[in-house]
Amino acid sequence: MSQHIVPQRVYLTIFLALIALTSLTVWAAFIDLGAFNDVVALGIAITKAMLVILYFMHVRYSSRLTWAFVAVGFLFLLILLVLTMSDILTREWIPPPSGWTSSLQ
Repeated sequence: MSQHIVPQRVYLTIFLALIALTSLTVWAAFIDLGAFNDVVALGIAITKAMLVILYFMHVRYSSRLTWAFVAVGFLFLLILLVLTMSDILTREWIPPPSGWTSSLQ
């Protein structure tokens, strides 16, 4: 089994990209984007995760079987996020029973 040799400048470039994306995350946290705050934060986080997985975990230079397992992992992450967000966004559709009191009022 041969190992792929990655040049050091690739690691430095990815590191600088991760620093830039982290700065972008901090900058975006202070801007009111309304309902898109979570979308922007998750988009940046997924981009950073992809960079780490592809380059620091050497998936970019791995076999197609490794790519398949990574893709399945991201598919399950996507399912988890979609189901969680669908629960959070639809909680107010069904009002609580009249006998209950809410501490939010």
